[in-house]
Parts: sequence; structure tokens; C-alpha cells
Amino acid sequence: MAGGWARDDAVNDQIEITTAEAVARARLRAGRVAAAVESAATCIDCDEPIPEARRRAVPGVRLCVECQSGHDKARRPSGGINRRASKDSQLK
Repeated sequence: MAGGWARDDAVNDQIEITTAEAVARARLRAGRVAAAVESAATCIDCDEPIPEARRRAVPGVRLCVECQSGHDKARRPSGGINRRASKDSQLK
């Protein structure tokens, strides 16, 4: 229920307008990001060509599959901490 000189649906109209403007801004921003992110035709590490299917599937890709796998393995933490104490250490 609107008060004063406003119609009863004025609040709903304002909510719809605000939502539509936010959606329009998000779509515009997404379009700019998609246009700005261009995939490389060759891998920046080994200079091998990146397949077209990979470039379409992963926008902005810069590495071939093999080099990306190597980078992923390098970032993966090795070992780790045993947060559950062993039974032997609990018996002491």
C-alpha cells in the first residue's frame, strides 16, 4: 500500500524498474567481459596450437591441456597435515 499521492502499485513498479535496470547493467557488463576475454590461439608456455573446441569451452584460455595440467599439479598441495592424531600418539 503506497501512501500520499502515489498509486497503490507504485512500490511494485519501482521494484520492477530497479530489478530491470540491475539485470540490464549485469548483461552489459557480461558482454564487455566476454568481448575483452579472448582466448589465445597458441599456448603461452609451449607455443603449441590450442584446439578450437577448448577455446570455445574455456573463454580466455591461455594454456594447452598439457601445460594447464602441469600448472594444476604444481598448485596442488602435497602431503598435508594429519589433523586426526594417530592412535599411538593418543595412548601416550
